Amino acid sequence: MVRTTFDFKKLEARRRELGMSCAILAKRSGVSMATVQRVLSGNHQEASFANVLAIAEALNMSVEIKPIAHATEVRERQARQKAERLVRMVQATSGLEGQAVSPRELESMVSQTTHDLLAGSKRQVWGE
Repeated sequence: MVRTTFDFKKLEARRRELGMSCAILAKRSGVSMATVQRVLSGNHQEASFANVLAIAEALNMSVEIKPIAHATEVRERQARQKAERLVRMVQATSGLEGQAVSPRELESMVSQTTHDLLAGSKRQVWGE
């Protein structure tokens, strides 16, 4: 499935600009006529990347792949999510022992764990 901000209607505009029928586009792209029509209508957001790429190439268009967030932001978000999971495990254990942690202490633990994860190996952020 393609998660994108790509405007599928640009494909339809290009098809019309070239004067190409949907049948010819389907044949040139190797994608079924029904899928071509759904993609070109803009109502097929679950289109496979392979199908969108094949249609774009048949229309002599490119599909650009670019980051949607800075790498630092992605690593920080991942580190925070991992830190929250780790701290929840600690909190659950503490709760069983009758030593529950206050919300303020919990946030402090998450922040510190996030910092520690980001300060370590990049692989540590992504590992389970």
